[in-house]
Amino acid sequence: MASNTLSISIHIKASQVDVWKKIADWNSQGDWMLQTKVWVTSEITEGIGTSIAAFTGPFYRIYPAFKFFGLLDLMTVTHWQPPMRCDVEHVGAVLKGSGTFALRKSADGGTHFDWSETIIAPKLIFALIAPFLYIGVRISLVRFSRSFG
Repeated sequence: MASNTLSISIHIKASQVDVWKKIADWNSQGDWMLQTKVWVTSEITEGIGTSIAAFTGPFYRIYPAFKFFGLLDLMTVTHWQPPMRCDVEHVGAVLKGSGTFALRKSADGGTHFDWSETIIAPKLIFALIAPFLYIGVRISLVRFSRSFG
């Protein structure tokens, strides 16, 4: 198995604090994430140790019905530094690796949003899924950006 990384950066016309509040609201991430339902699975809802589940697939709205037509991603927050950075570890049966979102203030008062995923998978498998993952995340981040008006 190899570690494979994808990264995307986007500028958002909103303050770093406002972007953090929205991105760290796990239960509302499905509003902007492409074909994904997200929910917290732990008693704590923020900070290190928070557990999150995200199901991505064509029937995400009616999960767990037809769950075999998608991917259940289980994550645990491993680093929490509001309003700058959050790291998660992917701990599901299929998806392993880590993810990060980092926010930086931009000179115009907006925010630079840096997203990255490191996925543990054979290089060939990663090469096959990477374009779809990249496009899906890119669309999702543009939708997120537009949610600020």
